[in-house]
Amino acid sequence: MSHPRPVLGLFAGIAAGVIASAAMAAFQSIAAKPFGQDQSDDDPATVKAADKVAIATTGQQVPDAYRAPAGQAVHYLTGAALGGLYGVLTEYRPGAAAGFGSVYGVATSLLLDEATVPAVGLGSAPWDTDAATHAYGATAHLVFGVALEGARSLLGGRMG
Repeated sequence: MSHPRPVLGLFAGIAAGVIASAAMAAFQSIAAKPFGQDQSDDDPATVKAADKVAIATTGQQVPDAYRAPAGQAVHYLTGAALGGLYGVLTEYRPGAAAGFGSVYGVATSLLLDEATVPAVGLGSAPWDTDAATHAYGATAHLVFGVALEGARSLLGGRMG
């Protein structure tokens, strides 16, 4: 194993997280219909999270004109944070890049979609969610993980 480079790993991971978030969003826009995901009137978890932050800081929800951009900001900030964590982790434990990032991607799906989002009231419990939605989320996070590893390995100058 080569010497860990945590600072480079962090910054390469953050940048890769933003790139992977864009890849995930592109996948979601293409795959929503085939996976049976209608674009209902219900706000996505990212917009609900932005509302929670806005209410905590200003006492008001995100204004209608800014709801979509606020949700995107949450999506990209989360991706950057997960990417930064991944970048440092892979510097110390190269095995964390298993499956070219796919294991990490699926782990983020389990941690976020299946546990955190329902636990903090941003979405339905896993047992109240249909199989197609689970598959859609897991596949989107799989895309995130693979794109994350691809970008991180290029930006960090090291294949994992």
